[in-house]
Amino acid sequence: MSVLICDSNCELWYTYAEELGLDYISMPYIYRDEEQCYYDLGKNTDFKAFYSAVRGGVVPRTMALNPEDYKDFLRPYFARGEDVLYLSFAHAMSGTFGSLDVALKELKEEFPERKCTVFDTKAISLGAGLQVEAAARLKQTGASDEELLAFLHDFRDRLGCYFEVDDLMHLKRGGRLSAAAAVAGTMLGLKPILTFNEEGGLSVYEKAMGRKKAMRMLAEHCINEMTAPEYPVYVLDADCVEEGDKLAALIREKRPEAQIRRQTVGPVIGSHCGPGTLAVLFIGDKRPIPLKAE
Repeated sequence: MSVLICDSNCELWYTYAEELGLDYISMPYIYRDEEQCYYDLGKNTDFKAFYSAVRGGVVPRTMALNPEDYKDFLRPYFARGEDVLYLSFAHAMSGTFGSLDVALKELKEEFPERKCTVFDTKAISLGAGLQVEAAARLKQTGASDEELLAFLHDFRDRLGCYFEVDDLMHLKRGGRLSAAAAVAGTMLGLKPILTFNEEGGLSVYEKAMGRKKAMRMLAEHCINEMTAPEYPVYVLDADCVEEGDKLAALIREKRPEAQIRRQTVGPVIGSHCGPGTLAVLFIGDKRPIPLKAE
């Protein structure tokens, strides 16, 4: 049975990670003074400082890890004779997995008997975190690697995720939205509702006219599509706590059985979506199919 690990782009809150005994790869970001920071699942993160800086005009940056970073993280497991099952954030979102491939190839020469199995959650933030937590709890019951992977392949396809950004220019800077679409959407007051596509990238699912309508649409998706109340429902906000609380209340009013967890979007994900982002994540019967990609 392998050691189960994840990365901090899953955004599972540190208390749950510690409760489940999960190790994680910390992902880097820079937002002031060119000092490289690593997200620690919220344990010592100054969310207010990060979002205040971004609202003040700072443009944060994220970056890929290099092969040495991955080797430094994985080598101790292999040296102890342990195999690894790594539940990663969406490969479609980053070039960092090229470095992981290089690292694993080099480690294989050093530890030919060891293996690292990588499962692509095809999601970021708590879209990945829901999968990580569910797998970790199943592992605690004694499930084998094969059983975990079979569970995850089904569970991944039941993930419901919808989010809306307040400033389309953040998506434009990250290459997730064309400049023309960002400008036009801003001028018209359009708020695209996004989800993960089949590859784990981002696609527009539908469009709302205005913030309040977008919030109602997010709530309605969860209310109508959540079919597994035994799993948490995450309502996330990027430095817009009151609106996040309103979104949670809309869901709770119609689905009182929902186990709603409120959380702040971390700085790595927040570097791409920007302040004011709202998201809802839950488990339903099937993954939403985007209607349109931008």
